[in-house]
This record gives sequence, structure tokens and C-alpha cells, in this order.
Amino acid sequence: MTSPSPIGPIETDALIIGAGPVGLFQAFQLGLLEIRSHIVDTLPHVGGQCVELYGDKPIYDIPGTPATTGRGLADALLAQVAPLQPVMHLGQQVATLAREPDGRLRLGTSTGTEFLARTVFIAGGVGAFVPRRVTIEGIEAFEGTKLFYHPSDLSRFAGQSVVVQGGDDAALDTALALVDVAAEVTLLHRRDGFQAEPAKVAALRAQLAAGALRFVVGQPSGFDGTELEVTLPDTQVVARPIDALIACLGISPRLGPIADWGLELERKQVPVETEGYQTREPGVFAVGDINTYPGKRKLIVCGFHEATLAAWAATAIVFPGKAVPLQYTTTSTRLHQLLGVG
Repeated sequence: MTSPSPIGPIETDALIIGAGPVGLFQAFQLGLLEIRSHIVDTLPHVGGQCVELYGDKPIYDIPGTPATTGRGLADALLAQVAPLQPVMHLGQQVATLAREPDGRLRLGTSTGTEFLARTVFIAGGVGAFVPRRVTIEGIEAFEGTKLFYHPSDLSRFAGQSVVVQGGDDAALDTALALVDVAAEVTLLHRRDGFQAEPAKVAALRAQLAAGALRFVVGQPSGFDGTELEVTLPDTQVVARPIDALIACLGISPRLGPIADWGLELERKQVPVETEGYQTREPGVFAVGDINTYPGKRKLIVCGFHEATLAAWAATAIVFPGKAVPLQYTTTSTRLHQLLGVG
């Protein structure tokens, strides 16, 4: 489920920061305990670093799954949590965290969305993945209007002249998807070679041969919002009018605003206790690669364990004074009802 347009702060039992495998499993474990959750991620899709770094690479150490890929694992976890209906807020970064007088936590995102949460779960892996920026002076003024990084909704470019910069899978996917949307599509890359799957490169070559899109070797060197300057390999500079520039230059992890939330940090990681993986800030939990404790191992399976115990620890905050019974998905009719099975 994706997020609606907010009118005021969104009130929730739990806010999960990070939609990677551990964040998705956190939502699943919370849902089994009937704790409502929202998930925020800077990327326009779920999967986090697992998809960005290991999207099509094999993973062999997921229990009960002899082999999968980063993308396959994310898809499976998304299908698993779907009946519990966590609400996704993608393409935005949690920027602020503060304690309210009533004990709840107020969080604000880079797009202006606000949350009031009883509990917060930081599942941000090695930090928020943010897109690598175009290095042209002053170009940041056009972000969101003429300059876009990894946009999830391509329909906004209908009938426009669009340049896509990059040479990886994301850039090729974007350029190919725009062929049937934009009036004119140009792929711009620093060389005539791509870091993408052979099938996608073949599809690109086929569209180039058919004249459905253009390809230019060069680097952007100037942009005023209406005209893009490109420096070609022979140092010649050419300019052409465009409606939008989409940059798909990869992403890189940054600890980001977490460093400003007043949480204790050790080498850019958040210390937690190991009974419920709570930080020293009550109601704020940290699971997965972002946390640290004696004996910590950065493995997905360890993150799943942490998420399970963190969800149980949260019941004391969400349901104060209530004894929450341990139920098993094999026999519990209530869990079957929540999961839509049986």
C-alpha cells in the first residue's frame, strides 16, 4: 500500500525507517502483533541496499531458501507482508526526530510528510541511499522541476523531450520505459559501453536501431533549466533544448540526518541492548546493519532475529499493561485471519 496525500501528521503505532529486507520483515513481525506500521525509504522502490548492490547476484544464506537474489528476496518479503498492509512512503528521507510532550515521536521527511509514532524502528542498513548528484554548478535549483534523480513516476514526462544520463541498469530501464511516454528520449553516457545486463543493452541497441531513442557519448557541462550543454569526447560543446534531465548515476550510502537526532553513535552505528534491540532513547529501536552490540554480525538472518525481538519489545509501549500471548502461525486462527489464510 502506498501513502495517501497527508493533511496533518500521520498517527501510527510504528514508523519503520528503511524498506530493505530487515525493514520489510520488521513490518511483518509488527503486523503479526497487530501493531500498525508505516515505512519510509529514500529510494523509489523497496529492497534497499540488497536490491541496489545485490539485485541480480545470488544469495545462499537465507534460511529455507537455497538460492535467491537481492531482488528476489525483496519481492518475497513484500509478498509476505502484503496481507498486513504496511503503508509505504517511498522516495523521501526522514529528516527530523523529536519527542512530543505525550511521549510520542514526531518525525518529518524531506517531502514534508509528518508522523506521530509510538515507536520508531531504524532499519536503514548502512545509512540512507542517496543518488549521486550531477556536478554542474547551480543545477540543484532545478531539482524536482527540470532535474530528477531515479523518478518512480515517469508519466509526468509525457510528451516531453527528456535526456537520461547514466549507463547502468537503472539508466537503461528509465530510457527504455520512456520510449512510449516521452516525445523524445536521449540517453547520455560518458562512453559507448554500459554496466548493465546484456538483455537490457540488447534492448537498448534495438531501440536505437529503430530510431525510437538517441544515444550521445559525452558529459553534461551546463544546464539553465531549458537548455543542456554537453561536452563531447573531442571537447566540442553542443547545446540542445530539453524539458527534463533525469540522472541515474548510481547511489551511495550516507548516515544522513540520523547523526543529528541526538542518538548515541559508535563509528556511525547505533548501540542497542540485545533484549529488544532498543536504543538508549525509549521507543526507538535499531535493527539490521545500522545497529551495534557485542557480538554483532552484519548478516540478513541476524537482522530478521533482531526485528522479531524488537517487535515484541514494542508491545509494552503500544499496548501498555496488556499481556500479549505468543501465537504460532501454524495453529493460531487469529494469525490466519490477519494473513488471509486458512
